[in-house]
Amino acid sequence: MNQVVLTGFADEISNDADEQIATLQKTGVSHLELRGVGGANVLDLSPAAVAVFKQQLDGAGIGVSAIGSPIGKVQVRSDLEAHFDRFRIAVERAHQFGAGYVRLFSFYHQGEEADQVRDQVLAQMHRMVKHAEAEGVVLLHENEKGIYGDVSERCVDLLQSVDNPHLRAAFDGANFLQSGVDSERDAWPALKGYVDYFHIKDVEAESGRVVPAGRGDTGLAAILGDALNQGFRGFLSVEPHLNAGDPDFGGDGARRFEIAVEALRHLLQRLGAVAA
Repeated sequence: MNQVVLTGFADEISNDADEQIATLQKTGVSHLELRGVGGANVLDLSPAAVAVFKQQLDGAGIGVSAIGSPIGKVQVRSDLEAHFDRFRIAVERAHQFGAGYVRLFSFYHQGEEADQVRDQVLAQMHRMVKHAEAEGVVLLHENEKGIYGDVSERCVDLLQSVDNPHLRAAFDGANFLQSGVDSERDAWPALKGYVDYFHIKDVEAESGRVVPAGRGDTGLAAILGDALNQGFRGFLSVEPHLNAGDPDFGGDGARRFEIAVEALRHLLQRLGAVAA
């Protein structure tokens, strides 16, 4: 039976470290994708906060799958030297928390067409990948609406142009759908050779409502089924993004996380896979 590893954005549970850990344990999720804790972004944690949270995670037997950094989620015409310093912190956090991956984006380009900023985006990505390679860390490019790599063609362009195993893809089918891309028909076939990691949420095409895995229009069952058949055994990162007031999937952060995990486990069961 195929096996994958569940992880997730625990800051959607709560800012509180204890509640994050308790909910991960309750849902049987063995890792987290570290984006924030204690109300602070992962890049802004003090040395003391890093040490304390790492000790808490180790004590609970929870690993860190990736640093869910905000790197690349800035305007490409902004101060990229200062931003590169932030990137160095993200890589340092990966070492501190024992994570092999750092999630990042490929820059907003407000007021300009994507092809006008391509060279600058690629130059910065090459620079970051070179640093990641030297540090033994893999960067995961997440497709996000409004950045250079928001559609599958530009994601492929980015990955092919950099052409380095230290830059891989974190596939988010819901983000593709919200960017006007058919994630099953177009994005997945184009990108599946580059995907090391999945962000798991789903969305209804007509309403834009974010829903649990398998309840929307991203073709998640077919995509995951094909990935498993192709030998994928990596991380599936639960990113609920469910509305607290949703009549079907709402509640506090812990409850919404539980709903999202339950839906993913059910989907994996249908696909003949198990999650560690």
